Amino acid sequence: MQDSTPFQAQDLTPDMQKTQLIDMFTRIVVHYGLWFNEVQHQMGMEKALTALDKATQSSIASLMKHLSLTLGFELDQGMPKAVMSLDDATTEKLMAAVGKAWLANDGVWFQAVEFEHGMNDAKRCNDSCWARFSPFEAHRIKNILGLGRHPGLEGLKKALNLRMYAFINEQSIVEETSDSFIFQMNECRVQRARMRKGLDDYPCKSGGLVEYARFAEGVDDRIKTECIGCPPDPHPETWFCAWRFTLTP
Repeated sequence: MQDSTPFQAQDLTPDMQKTQLIDMFTRIVVHYGLWFNEVQHQMGMEKALTALDKATQSSIASLMKHLSLTLGFELDQGMPKAVMSLDDATTEKLMAAVGKAWLANDGVWFQAVEFEHGMNDAKRCNDSCWARFSPFEAHRIKNILGLGRHPGLEGLKKALNLRMYAFINEQSIVEETSDSFIFQMNECRVQRARMRKGLDDYPCKSGGLVEYARFAEGVDDRIKTECIGCPPDPHPETWFCAWRFTLTP
C-alpha cells in the first residue's frame, strides 16, 4: 500500500519555504484589500472606512503579537520596539523608502495591465483605483492628525503633506485667498524619469482629476478642486501639475 501522507510545507526545499512565507504576507494584503473593496461595494465608502478602522487596529495588533512571539522581538505600544526607538532622521528615511516602494508598486501594476491589454485599459484601471485610494488615504491621514469632520483648508494643507507622494516628490502651497489656495507638484519622480529618457510627459490629468478631488473631499466635503494644469496640459518648468482648492459655504 502506498504511503498516503499528504504533502506539507516541510516537504518544500528551504528556498521554496521562504518563497511560501513571503507569499503568505502577499495573501494577507490582497485578502485585506478584497474585504475593504467588497464592504465598500456592498455598503458604501463611509461604512467601509468605519469597518476599516476597527479591522486595522485588530489586524495589526494580532500580527504584531504573533510575530513578536515567534521571532522574539519586544513590543512597545503594540509596535516593534526597534521601530518605536528609531531616531527622527532614520524614521524620515524609512518613510521615504516606503513611499518609493509604494510608487514602484503602483507602476508595476500599471505596466502589468498596459503590456498585456494596452494603455487605455491601464489608465481606466488606474483612474478607478485612485477613486478608491484617495478617500481611503484622506481618511487614514485624518485619523493620524486627529482632524474632525470639517477641518477646512488648513486641515487639507496638513493632510497633503502626509500623502505617500509627499515623501518622494517636491510640492508647495501658494496662498491665494482666505477661501482658496493653490497646490503645486514642483518635482515628480514619474515625470522626471520620463524626461531623462527623452519621453513626453505622462498624460496623468484624467487620474489627477479623480485623485485630488476625492482626496480633498475626503478631508472636507466642502472643498472643491480645480485643475490649473496637468499633463498633457502645457506647464511651466517650476511645476508639473497645479490644483486650486476652494472652500465652499
